[in-house]
Amino acid sequence: MKKNDWKDRLNIVYSTNPDFCYERKNKEETETLDKNKQPLRVNIEKKGRGGKTVTVVKGFAGTEDDLKGLGKLLKAKCGTGGSVKDGEILIQGDFKQRLVEILRAEGYTQTK
Repeated sequence: MKKNDWKDRLNIVYSTNPDFCYERKNKEETETLDKNKQPLRVNIEKKGRGGKTVTVVKGFAGTEDDLKGLGKLLKAKCGTGGSVKDGEILIQGDFKQRLVEILRAEGYTQTK
């Protein structure tokens, strides 16, 4: 089966240079730090969210899959919705103290 690589070349329309080589962005996954070395910060935000309260967990250093797994765990433990965007975990509602307790119980000792 042929691999379509057109998504790697979205910003190039056409090149007349016969030696032209497309620059591909290689996403390098960073290795996930140990739980006790993760400097996680839990904040509450309302700005830009239509007046709704959202608890944001920032500072996770690791792969996208590990971040999504942690987000899924936190949403399940809080019994609410949320999402993982731009390296942040967004939990709907005011769950700051509860999230700090959950993260510390899971082994994230540098949580504030």
